[in-house]
Amino acid sequence: MSKSLSGSTVLVTGAGGSIGSALAKRVFGWAPEFLVLLDHSERNLYDVETDLSADGDSIPIASVLGDTSDEELLSKTLERYHPNVIYHAAAFKHVPLMERNPIAAIQNNALGTNVLARVARKHGVEMVTMVSTDKAVSPRSIMGASKRLAELALVRWACEQSRMRSIRLGNVYGTEGSVVKLFTQQILAGGPVTITHSEATRYFLTLEEAVDLIVLASELPGNANILIPDLGKPVRILDLASRMIEEAGYVAGKEIPITFIGLRPGEKLAEDLASLAESVESTVNPQISSVKSIEIHPDKFDVLMAKLARAGDRHDLPAMLETLRYMVPEYEPSDSLLRFLGGLRLES
Repeated sequence: MSKSLSGSTVLVTGAGGSIGSALAKRVFGWAPEFLVLLDHSERNLYDVETDLSADGDSIPIASVLGDTSDEELLSKTLERYHPNVIYHAAAFKHVPLMERNPIAAIQNNALGTNVLARVARKHGVEMVTMVSTDKAVSPRSIMGASKRLAELALVRWACEQSRMRSIRLGNVYGTEGSVVKLFTQQILAGGPVTITHSEATRYFLTLEEAVDLIVLASELPGNANILIPDLGKPVRILDLASRMIEEAGYVAGKEIPITFIGLRPGEKLAEDLASLAESVESTVNPQISSVKSIEIHPDKFDVLMAKLARAGDRHDLPAMLETLRYMVPEYEPSDSLLRFLGGLRLES
């Protein structure tokens, strides 16, 4: 990978986030020609820029403050720096929080990715790799549905000159919003450790593993658009919490109590990396498989995305959800989101 990036310009979106900053540091270590960091958080962007600058000034860095839904900013950024590779890690990903802020989730995750993909193709970016999520599979949350639509956006704009792909990851240890971070804080406070359900399971991987997989996905030959890694068996959250308590030197359930609080809005008992409607095929890399799913005709996709964007401009959430559910028919809004709409029942 370091050889392939030699002489290249790389853009990392969401560069100040947990995964984005880890990606930026990995890319920086490969000595590209130029590294562009994009994030909408001034603090996060400053932090990652400062961390990289401390490692030396041999590689020029440009820090761009903004987000991917700003088409004019993206166009000017690509015109100025001409990136060959884009790692798209920018996303809103806190499930319960996004259930209370659905318009922001759709605008940032779905519409923002569509803008990025369209502009990247226009400017001849060779590869766009997006960090997706297992929550995009048969989504029950607005976050998952918005990321599923983001996957479809990359499928729409991918071409021979601009390859685009998504890789679905599970929960990443240590990132913002990670249950591991929450459990650590609760154990330090003496408990209780709160778990949604005794049988809840999730796929887990470390931050380093996540970056490895994202890089592998970008380097995989062929035209696969949606990829899934081999993450082994899902982990029961109760087992994870108990192990963390014991490793901290306490007796789980006694010295550190465990309480069950019920599934939060938009959450599922278990996640999958592919739906029953999708077919999974092997690739040249045994760690990664490709997923084939239903696609939307490009012309129809563009009309629907324009309709979604107009509804977003009006902050017309019912209209946005109607279009989103048409494009992602497997999405089932949570009861919490429906209550947020004042009891409105959406047509299937």
